[in-house]
Amino acid sequence: MLLSCQKNSYLKELEADVVSCESSQFKIDKKKVQGYEVVLSDTVLFPEGGGQPDDRGRIGDVPVLRVEWRHDKAIHFTEQRVEVGARVHVVVDWVRRFDHMQQHTGQHLITAVADGEYGYQTTSWVILEAHASGASIDLRHTPSRVAGPQEQVVHLEDLINEHIMKSVTVTVVRARGLPDGHVGPIRVISIDGIDCNMCGGTHLSNLSHLQTIKLLGVEKGKKGKTNLLFVAGERVRKYLAKCVTREKQLTSILKAGPDQHAELTDKLQKSLRLATRNSLSLLRDVAVLEAQRHLRSGDQTTRLFSLHRKEGDVEFMNIVANEISEQNKDTLMFLTVGDEKESGFFLLSGPQEAVSSLGSSVCTALEGKGAGKAGRFQGKAGKLSKRGEALRIIEEYMRQTQAEK
Repeated sequence: MLLSCQKNSYLKELEADVVSCESSQFKIDKKKVQGYEVVLSDTVLFPEGGGQPDDRGRIGDVPVLRVEWRHDKAIHFTEQRVEVGARVHVVVDWVRRFDHMQQHTGQHLITAVADGEYGYQTTSWVILEAHASGASIDLRHTPSRVAGPQEQVVHLEDLINEHIMKSVTVTVVRARGLPDGHVGPIRVISIDGIDCNMCGGTHLSNLSHLQTIKLLGVEKGKKGKTNLLFVAGERVRKYLAKCVTREKQLTSILKAGPDQHAELTDKLQKSLRLATRNSLSLLRDVAVLEAQRHLRSGDQTTRLFSLHRKEGDVEFMNIVANEISEQNKDTLMFLTVGDEKESGFFLLSGPQEAVSSLGSSVCTALEGKGAGKAGRFQGKAGKLSKRGEALRIIEEYMRQTQAEK
């Protein structure tokens, strides 16, 4: 059956009878919720389908958390029971609904113009839930038509908004000749003189209600397809508001107007890459110096070398370990890098027997994850604040082995 929300997409509320209310478990944001499946004699809440998300609203005072099709019925999911046989007032969340109508009708318009101008066929589409994020259309194309995609996007956007300016009528009509296996009537959405397409979703009655459409560009999709991103209606204003906020933030940070943002950001990136390379080069030199300082100290009776460096990285530890082990393979090294109060990395290197015996214990003490091979055990330390505890385990092992000898 056709629901009232399909007969009149602008209908915001109605009276209906509760046909059934059964216990059910369903998912909301990937979490299981214990509640009820409610079937009404009619509804203004559109079930999810055809790329359009489902509506939200209320049955009396009971919030509706989801709506979905089941055969030819709309199933309303609630956390509270609704009395069977009761006459109830059903209200749709109109802000959410109208946003979906704008994006859905916008998709029909974009699809029709893209097909007519360039032969791009829409294979699927999706509305992104975040209001300023827009929607995405998957277009199938041939390689020869990929040339100049930005020019095509600009041209499509101009044509699309010309149709909006003309206030073209959008109507819903019935169709005969139903496909095999279909239950109930078929709805056809007609954009006068532009498009005529089967669709069960909710739509605007006039393209002027779209206000405007902004094509955000294209990106490579799966299986040779192209994803066309867009925002329509109120989402354009929200998207623009986010852009203006970011622009103001960048102006404050860069101390320059929007026209210079790209140029200054490029210069900053180049400077950062150069500084990073210089920093890494210096860090490698420090690693070699640390190893040489230990080797020159002459105090290697304990055969244990412990070092922590906040600014170091995994390569820093490996350089130190390589430098020392090349000249003294009997030295057991416990090296860590990173913020002492946060997570970081560790390396235990030296005699294979000692490393094999201590690796797991040290890793556990640091609340980390790691693995060992050929005289080295390294990994990520969950808490470098536990470094002292790990060092005590190593020192205790060294004392025991010395005593046994």
